[in-house]
Amino acid sequence: MTDGQPPEPDGSPAAAELDRALTEAVRATGSHAAAVFLLVPEEQALRMEVVTGLSGRVVRPWSRLALAAPVPVATAVREGRPVWVRGHAELARRFARTAYALPYELAMIVVPLATDGTKWGALQMLWPGTRAERLTPGEESAVTAAADRMSRALARAAASGDALRPAPAPRVLPAEAPARRPPAEAQAAADLAERLEVGVFSLDLDGRITFLNARAAELLGRTKADLMRTRPWETLPWLDDPAYEDPYLGALFSRLPSRFTALRPPDRWLSFLLSPDATGISVRVWPAGAPEGSPAWRSAPSATAPSRAGALYHLLYISAGLTEAVGLQDVTAAVTDQIMPVLGADGFGLLTADEGRIEILATRGFSPSSTAYFEHLPLAAGTQGARVVETGEPAFFSRPDELRRAHPDIALYREMDGWAFLPLNASGRTIGYCVLGYADGRTFGPDDRAALTSLAGMIAQALERARLFDAKNRLAHVLQNALLPRSLPDVPGLRVAARYLPATRGMDIGGDFYDLIRLDGSAAAAVIGDVQGHNVGAAALMGQVRTAVHAHASTGAPPGEVLARINRLFEDLETDLFTSCLYARLDLPRQRATVASAGHLPAIVRRPGGGADIVRARSGILLGVEADAGYPATEIPFPPGAVLLLYTDGLVERPGTDIGTAVHELADRLAAAPADSLDALADGLIREARGSDRGRDDIALLLVGPEER
Repeated sequence: MTDGQPPEPDGSPAAAELDRALTEAVRATGSHAAAVFLLVPEEQALRMEVVTGLSGRVVRPWSRLALAAPVPVATAVREGRPVWVRGHAELARRFARTAYALPYELAMIVVPLATDGTKWGALQMLWPGTRAERLTPGEESAVTAAADRMSRALARAAASGDALRPAPAPRVLPAEAPARRPPAEAQAAADLAERLEVGVFSLDLDGRITFLNARAAELLGRTKADLMRTRPWETLPWLDDPAYEDPYLGALFSRLPSRFTALRPPDRWLSFLLSPDATGISVRVWPAGAPEGSPAWRSAPSATAPSRAGALYHLLYISAGLTEAVGLQDVTAAVTDQIMPVLGADGFGLLTADEGRIEILATRGFSPSSTAYFEHLPLAAGTQGARVVETGEPAFFSRPDELRRAHPDIALYREMDGWAFLPLNASGRTIGYCVLGYADGRTFGPDDRAALTSLAGMIAQALERARLFDAKNRLAHVLQNALLPRSLPDVPGLRVAARYLPATRGMDIGGDFYDLIRLDGSAAAAVIGDVQGHNVGAAALMGQVRTAVHAHASTGAPPGEVLARINRLFEDLETDLFTSCLYARLDLPRQRATVASAGHLPAIVRRPGGGADIVRARSGILLGVEADAGYPATEIPFPPGAVLLLYTDGLVERPGTDIGTAVHELADRLAAAPADSLDALADGLIREARGSDRGRDDIALLLVGPEER
């Protein structure tokens, strides 16, 4: 596609119907820009098919979206529901990544296109952020009708064997032209513009100057002939900076006025006011004083910044997924599932260099044999990737000849025609490389090379963070597992099952603990507790409390006394952390259980014949609050076939639900679940908790029950 020019329509009935429906929806709703995205299942991507109100050049950075991306268009398609966003503040709250890429005050709706469960894509429409809170009934009806027409047209095309496929670049529908003025009136307007003391010029939707008066040419320092049909930031070097192109994009996307001040070298400051409408942007320019103290005003373009504001925001968008990634698995998933589809590559590899050999972290689009060839390949093999690791410099091949001549024996290099090898530079060294393959070749312009190289640097930094996180995570879990019981003792006549599910990550390890202590041949103690906080200190205190429980339980002390002794121990530990704990002595011959609690959630007992009761024992205060606190005990029946459940708050807490209600719901689940296998029962309770919208707390649970005779 020629830059800024729409491609020729493909003549298909489906494309024509999309165009008509889109045009009518824009006219009926007052939307200033709209686009249709088509789902490409094999790419797991959404690609813009047609757009109106914006140029192809302007929308290019946003014309390809990963289906997995947390952005409005992809969300609407995945979830099969409309997404309405009112203003940039709401966009930032709900879709932070899109807010990075579109930092403009606009409102939007995205409606999925689907028929009978088949997803086709989405319709996206934009309005200024100053519009009303919601669509009017008439506007909503027009949008729904347009989406239905588009969905049916796409379904008919697919059923006829002529499914509509998006072109490499979106088709651009021209905006409705304003009414033509009589020649005399047009000449009068031009004469009026020439008499103005300020400079005025107009930009079309692609940013090209279509008219300017003599005063504007004088202020800009060029002739009319030099400036007509050019973009100001490309013709005037002192405007070639994202800080100056961005107000144009802001006016274009939001249809709201914007302004900026720039320095025309050597010392002339100019103010620009941009006023947009459906056909372009009118610009006023006049002399201004130098702005004071604001780093936003620049006198020269940055040598390192991408030369286009759109390229800069595109880079921010596709790299935002890396900021959300934590471990190594998260990074590779973000790159392969969210970033690769946006880049439009047919093949992708993420490889690291470790001890002189290549290690493949992720690959997609290349043959299995090629992947097997590179796995554990020595860097000394002299592949193009190895050269990139050695030099730390990227390599781009728009055509395959040079690469294939240099490496005739590497089958992978015959699979694609265009290549980009990008070094992963972090902490002053090259830790690996990314390889992108393009089946039909690829021309890598300066913006593409700068953006891809910058993105590779961000991937490298994300990998460094991920490796550090994974190392800390392993250390934390080793510590935590060492403090929890490796196995529970075998107590004759007692069935036992325990589970622990960490919800936090990295070094934020929790203080939840459980234990089963054999007291003598006919009795045991079941314990569960939760130390305040999620850090190494909490885990260490948890280990000390577990050890103290063992020591005092082994003396045969009753449950209330065990808790009282541990509570007095907190004075010696000199900690400001509090601990909840529930201690139950299980007397199997007497078929009784004695329960004492230090501010912990109540135990639940499942009766042998079905049904469950919440143990309404009086609770003492948390351990570590008052040194002389007492802990009353409550005795309950514990016959064969009964099951006692001890748990921490991670099993029941969830946003918006009262804790008492949640405990009752847990009792109902325990009563309804089969209790033939305590392991199966424990797994079911954990599975339900993991699948619900829980908070960020750990989960520990302990199930004990006398065997049925």
